[in-house]
Amino acid sequence: MRLIVRGGTVVSASDVARAEVLVEDGLIVAVVPPDAELARAFADRADHVLEATGRYVIPGGVDVHTHMEMPFGGTCSSDTFETGTRAAVWGGTTTIVDFAIQPRGGSLHAGLEGWLAKAEGRCACDYGFHLIVSEVTDEALDEMDRLMAEGVTSFKLFMAYPGVFYSTDGEILRAMQRAAGSGALIQMHAENGIAIDQLVLQALARGERAPRFHGSTRPAILEGEATERAIELARVAGCALYIVHLSAAEALDRVAEARDRGEPVFAETCPQYLLLSEDDLARPDFEGAKFVCSPPLRAPEHQRALWRGLATGDLQVVATDHCPFCFREQKALGREDFSKIPNGLPGVEHRLDLLHQAVTEGRLGLARWVELTATAPARMFGLFPRKGTIAPGADADLVIYDPGRTRTLSAATHHMAVDYSCYEGRPVTGGAETVLLRGRVVLEGGRYVGRPGDGRFVARGPSRAVA
Repeated sequence: MRLIVRGGTVVSASDVARAEVLVEDGLIVAVVPPDAELARAFADRADHVLEATGRYVIPGGVDVHTHMEMPFGGTCSSDTFETGTRAAVWGGTTTIVDFAIQPRGGSLHAGLEGWLAKAEGRCACDYGFHLIVSEVTDEALDEMDRLMAEGVTSFKLFMAYPGVFYSTDGEILRAMQRAAGSGALIQMHAENGIAIDQLVLQALARGERAPRFHGSTRPAILEGEATERAIELARVAGCALYIVHLSAAEALDRVAEARDRGEPVFAETCPQYLLLSEDDLARPDFEGAKFVCSPPLRAPEHQRALWRGLATGDLQVVATDHCPFCFREQKALGREDFSKIPNGLPGVEHRLDLLHQAVTEGRLGLARWVELTATAPARMFGLFPRKGTIAPGADADLVIYDPGRTRTLSAATHHMAVDYSCYEGRPVTGGAETVLLRGRVVLEGGRYVGRPGDGRFVARGPSRAVA
């Protein structure tokens, strides 16, 4: 099938220009000036012409941090792969990379197979998997090498959650050494979980049980300390390191220092850390439970530091850490004890729009917006140049984005399977109007026309950012 997107302003991570995008059999075949003879000839023979005048044409978003159907604290995140990826498409995201989890006592492959079974035939957008290594054993280390050849090229370790995901420094070092040899990318949840558990016990003993104490027992200094320790372990091992959901200025400082030394250290942040704060966590009448995530929301000075990190390039990616739990049935599990509140927020639908507000406010340029939400994550996690760019040979994952559309975010109108919005009542300007997945229209004129199973598993290569 031939398709042309014409009349729009094509935005890439390096350029902004009026152009026509020519698509054939699901791939971009050319990007040409509007008056090019090739564009006119192609339009005459096209099966479908999409008009984008007055709109941006951007690559489909790549969200490299989601948790669909993730078990946590006796419950499970409320978005299935079907509902969560459909919400992603509504928001202009056409590829996610979720996390498969190694079962305790089981293999990495068993975890991958379990998550593939959850996703297959149900996803509205393309998808890949990172692998959470719950137990660093000789067998797991050998599997890391084999999984590299199967398109799983990144592995997540935790310095938090003792008894669940936590790994010791020695175990982390062994995994990093194996990654250094294979070219895998190590992702790190960098919080000092051993110290945090003690602070939680002390707070509960004092009768401090409200949601706001989730934040005070996970102080920023312990995120900074764990980040520095992770960087030094990676330095000893000689491997690349990617810090997930960075929230604190102390952690960002450690990342910036490592990068200034020329070390392959990278980091992402999330919209919630840029736009929400500890004041939301302290909302009365248990409303703060809606904002419980780890690391926690911080004071406004951390927001300012993160925005500077995006401007300087010390933060490379904005992902969501989408892990929704319904307020009434699930967050309520911790009504009498903040440590039992499931950790996670919804966000996969609104990432592009929330970051677009920074464009309208002059904080980010258009090219940087696309870089943070599509190109850089694709490069970081072995999806580029198939994903994250508008260039010949790339998948035709395209978004016709209306920069002038206005609306108010609300749980009443979002498409995520969760009963509240972290951004309830927040006005936004801009929104996805039409979305193509590999050349097939899945959102048209603001109406979802896709179906479960449109999305395919994407085997990933090594990180292009490290090379």
